[in-house]
Amino acid sequence: MPPQHGPRRARIAFSDAAAKQLENLTSEAELHALDRALVVLSVDPEAGILIPGTTAGPQLRQYTDDVEQVRILYFVTALRTVVIVAYVEV
Repeated sequence: MPPQHGPRRARIAFSDAAAKQLENLTSEAELHALDRALVVLSVDPEAGILIPGTTAGPQLRQYTDDVEQVRILYFVTALRTVVIVAYVEV
């Protein structure tokens, strides 16, 4: 019997603004916190809550991890790609 694979994880992409924020991360703790949050979003792109606003275009979501002190603003594309708009340390 072939091995069973779990569900496909979402792909993570970064906007230019988010990529710029990543360049400024210097501590291991910040990188670890961001990595944990990205794993959550890759497994469950709907983990964050919808940010109220317009329904035109992609709907922004916010994922907050209170333990790691991370907040990520993102949207999910039709192909389940999670596009990180901003990474903000809470």
